[in-house]
Amino acid sequence: MKLPDLALRELALEVPRLGLASFRRRILIRAVFLLLALATLALAVVLLQDEKERSLRNYQQNFRKTQADVLARLRQPAGQLALLNPYPPAEVVPLHPLVLPYPALDFDDPGKALQAADLAGCSTIYPDDSALCAGVGSNAYTGGFLYLVGSFTGGELVGRDPGEANFGDVHLARIRLEMRGEVRSWIAPFERQSMRGEPLVRGRLVAYAAPAEGSPWVESAAPLRDFRGWVWQSASCSAGGEPPDCLRRISYAIRLPVEGFRAALGSGRPAWPPPDLDRIRVHLQMFAPGGATVFDSNAAGAVPPATLNDLARLLQPGEDLTIRRAGSTQPLAVLKSPGDGAERTSPLILRLIDRLPVTSRPAPVSAQEIVGTPLGNYEVRLAGDAQGVARGLGVVATRMSWYVGAMLAAIALAWIVIEVGLIRRIAVLTRRAAAVSHNVQLEPTGDARIVQLDVSDLRGRDELGILAGGLSDLLQRVKSDVQREQVRAQRERDMLQAVGHEILSPLQSLMVLHPDPTDPAHRYVQRMQQAVRVLYGQASPSEALAAAQLELSALDLDAFLREVAENAAYAGIDDVRYDGPGTPLPVRADPFSLEDVVTHILRNAQRHRAPGTPITLSLAAGEGEAVVAVHNVGEPIPEALIGRIFDYGVSEGAADEASGRRGQGLFVARTYMAKMGGSVRCRNERGGVVFELALPLDG
Repeated sequence: MKLPDLALRELALEVPRLGLASFRRRILIRAVFLLLALATLALAVVLLQDEKERSLRNYQQNFRKTQADVLARLRQPAGQLALLNPYPPAEVVPLHPLVLPYPALDFDDPGKALQAADLAGCSTIYPDDSALCAGVGSNAYTGGFLYLVGSFTGGELVGRDPGEANFGDVHLARIRLEMRGEVRSWIAPFERQSMRGEPLVRGRLVAYAAPAEGSPWVESAAPLRDFRGWVWQSASCSAGGEPPDCLRRISYAIRLPVEGFRAALGSGRPAWPPPDLDRIRVHLQMFAPGGATVFDSNAAGAVPPATLNDLARLLQPGEDLTIRRAGSTQPLAVLKSPGDGAERTSPLILRLIDRLPVTSRPAPVSAQEIVGTPLGNYEVRLAGDAQGVARGLGVVATRMSWYVGAMLAAIALAWIVIEVGLIRRIAVLTRRAAAVSHNVQLEPTGDARIVQLDVSDLRGRDELGILAGGLSDLLQRVKSDVQREQVRAQRERDMLQAVGHEILSPLQSLMVLHPDPTDPAHRYVQRMQQAVRVLYGQASPSEALAAAQLELSALDLDAFLREVAENAAYAGIDDVRYDGPGTPLPVRADPFSLEDVVTHILRNAQRHRAPGTPITLSLAAGEGEAVVAVHNVGEPIPEALIGRIFDYGVSEGAADEASGRRGQGLFVARTYMAKMGGSVRCRNERGGVVFELALPLDG
């Protein structure tokens, strides 16, 4: 049986048939690795089946626990608050009032007011640890008030004397209420009622209707009768230090009368809570003496109170919690476990888990309870499905599949290392050695293909590498001789093509001097051109040009360029105008090579100049060098080609055999100029292109 070998197939060498013994060890090693991979997969499946069995047994126990946790949460004040306010606000600030799970708040007692707000969890928490609870009572007949209970950290409270009209030197609160298209504002300065020297600072807020924006303050304004506000400051410092200079916790409880609520109460049986409660906006600010803001309820970064959506964290995978008002068909909330769809699960792993057999499979379970609130009863239905266990197990199995995949990848890598590094090398070396021996015997004169056979890729310090090295050394001497002969022949072809390219330019000038087809010289020049073209078309002459040797001598560049411009017409380049200094400008250059350089650039300018425009050839002396400028009027060189135009094989136009352009003329110009110690460059100018040749001055 033949083994695939790219090196032998490319050489078309005949290989003898190898027996089954050469494959026996490869089959054994592959079978071992295959069994190892199957054992790894079987172990993962058995562990997954055992975990599924255990998870299903625990599922019903966890379902009852989840039911108890949800009901306990909903029967607490915080859960009652979430039931009474099922729809979270679209934005955290500005605040909107919540329906509290209490008929009213005992705001006259600081401990009770703050404790009720904390138990209900109605406070919005700010980054500076400030808090504010804005809400209304659950009973419509408790007065129609808006309660504001909260705390913040500040310096010692400064109060005013009762009846004093100046608010600038005391702590005060500013309240703004947007309700049903109307905006009302109140200003409530702080009046201290505790005795001087008493550790606990306490007092009340006296509210006045704030004047409209731009209106002056009326000193005779009377305070609001139904407004109640109390402020307390802790005796201990919040972050160390000694009072009164340290920052201390300031708590407040405000009862704000709302005329819109009171008007609704007088209409018989009012709708409570107000249907537009979520559209009411309240803004509370606390100012220190001098007008500095110490608390603003519209501050960024606020964290809203808990909602019904937070109950989803108590659910197991696959469980659904539905809450609706008793007697209603529209649910207030339908919650799912946050793990459902939160992590990627492979569909293949889910299908595998579903097909794993188990001894017991619990049926889907559900439970329904009634939770009472001050505003009515709510139905709470918890539904679970054993398929949730499969989804949760699928998430874990998907993560663990990466480890199983890594183990399989390690097994595959070990097999590849042995296969490629050992077995394959034995087979390839055996096949190549057999092929060389067999073909030498069949074709004694066929060494042209055999010497191309390379076995150096199998060398090494091990036994196989030594065997491969021996075979490689046997072929190396013959291979070196063949390659040396090929290199010599290639160099000869490149040199001939380079010389042929340089002969083409003067032959074109001779064709201009002998344009008459009846002239005998015309025919011989054509024959010479044809012969040179055949010679030139064999390969690229770039290496031959680079190896050419130039003979430098003193040259008057001004007289040289004047002569080139006068003879340009004989080379087929019309209207070349020379603008020189008129005085000798000596340089060291090879006249013939320099003429080729200028002619190549003039031909390039001839192809791309606008019809009827001249080519200007100018000369100027710079700092230690003479600069020759060739200017033509025409289209600019594309920016992408300016940096590559002097490279071999790059042409501005279409370089092909039909046009005779190979992208070589400018490459010759740059090569010759470099050999003469100069340089060539080009740039675009307005209306045309300029090529500049720079040669060092002689002396």
